[in-house]
Amino acid sequence: MDSSLLNTDLLRRLEQLQMVARRFAKSSLRGERRSRARGHSVEFADYRNYVSGDDLRYLDWSLYGRLDRLFIRLYEEERELPVTVFLDSSESMVFGEPRKFDFARQVAAAVCHVALCGFDRVSVRSFPEREVNKKRSAALRSVRGRQSSLGLIQHLSQLEPGDAANLNGALRQGAIESRQVGLAVVISDLLDESGYEAGIKSLLSRGFQVILVQVLSPEELNPSSFGDLKFVDAETGSAREVTFGKFRLNRYQASTAAYIEQIAEFCRARGVGFWSVASDCSIEDLLLKQMKEGQFWR
Repeated sequence: MDSSLLNTDLLRRLEQLQMVARRFAKSSLRGERRSRARGHSVEFADYRNYVSGDDLRYLDWSLYGRLDRLFIRLYEEERELPVTVFLDSSESMVFGEPRKFDFARQVAAAVCHVALCGFDRVSVRSFPEREVNKKRSAALRSVRGRQSSLGLIQHLSQLEPGDAANLNGALRQGAIESRQVGLAVVISDLLDESGYEAGIKSLLSRGFQVILVQVLSPEELNPSSFGDLKFVDAETGSAREVTFGKFRLNRYQASTAAYIEQIAEFCRARGVGFWSVASDCSIEDLLLKQMKEGQFWR
C-alpha cells in the first residue's frame, strides 16, 4: 500500500506492531483489546456463584465436584481501543525544513495505521479546524478497519495548515466531545503562549491515556542565523528585533533544553508518554526504535 506520507516498506513493518494500552479498554464495541467487561472470549477472568437463569454451558463441573457448589466461569470481553490523534495544524507548524507539519503528519499516519491494523477505532482532530479542511476532517473521524487506512492517510496528506491554534482549548474540547475514552496522541510543537498543561490535564481527568509528541525544526533547536534579526510570530504577527550573537545563542539553546525538560518532567509526573524530536530526524528511527523502546507499541 503506497502513501504520500509513508513508504510501503515502512507501512508493512508498522503492521507488525500493536499499541500498548496501559488501561483496560472501555469501549462498548467489540474489538481485540482486553477489557473489564465480562463476556465469552477465550480469556478466563474469574468465577461467580451460579444463579437461576445462568447459561449452563459456563458451569465449572470440576469445581462442583470438589466443592459441591455451582460456579459460573467468567471471561474477559474483547473490546476495541478508541484512539484519538490531536494534530497541530497551526501556522507555526509550517516553519522549518523539513516542515514540522509534514513530519507531524507522518507520525499521525503511523499511529493511525498501527491502530487500524489492530482493529481499533481512530479519530483525527486537526486544529485549528480551517474551513478548507472541514470536509476532510469529517473523513478522519471514527474510522475502523485495516481497509480504511489508505483512505485516512490520503486525507491526512491533503490537510492544509494555517491560522493560530488554541492548544489547550482544542484538547479540552476533544476531551469533552469524546464519547469513549481511550488513547490520546497529541502531536504539536507546543509553542502556544498559553501553554499545554491545562489541555493535557483535561484529557487525563476524562480518563485518557495520553502520549505527547513534540516536533521542532532543526532551526528552532540550533539557529544558524546571527546578527541583527527581526523575529515575527507566525500566528500572531507580533515582531521583535534582537541582536543575536553567540552568547545569545548559548542562552537560547539552554532555554530550549530547559523547556523540553520541563515538559518531560510534567509528563513523567502524570504518566504521560513523551517524545521530543526534530523534523529532520529519521521517521523510521522514531517509530521503530524510540517509540518501541518507550513501549508505545510492541
